[in-house]
Amino acid sequence: MQKMEHLYRQIIMDHYKNPRHKGLKDDSSFVTHRHKNPSCGDDITIQSRVENGIVKEIRHDGTGCSICCSSASVVADLLTNKTVDEARSLIHNYIKMIADQPFEQEDALEDALAYEGVKQFPARIKCATIAWKALEATLDEEEGETVE
Repeated sequence: MQKMEHLYRQIIMDHYKNPRHKGLKDDSSFVTHRHKNPSCGDDITIQSRVENGIVKEIRHDGTGCSICCSSASVVADLLTNKTVDEARSLIHNYIKMIADQPFEQEDALEDALAYEGVKQFPARIKCATIAWKALEATLDEEEGETVE
């Protein structure tokens, strides 16, 4: 078990130090949502561009702890080129995992499985899910749904 925890820590730190898909685009084809967590200072902006039901590109930028910022990199990396339905399913599955609810322990979560241990630290759950919820909000807006 300790080897897995070490591997998961390495994945989180790699995405934190070498974020994928970082940097926002000034492009009207992207839908953008910013989510802030005032209790800890996490501030993440997510952009997505969907074409023909496929999430073609996800971008992120922001500030926060290693869990928050690395999670933004992971969600962007994992869900790019997925269908909107696949992306939604993975978002919901990830959030269940973080909330310590039954979830599908499938390979599709890939690097996102590194955040499973966050459920042991309730104060960090928002850190691990903020980017995922911001992405979900962009997908909602893409489909014309009401966004909170």
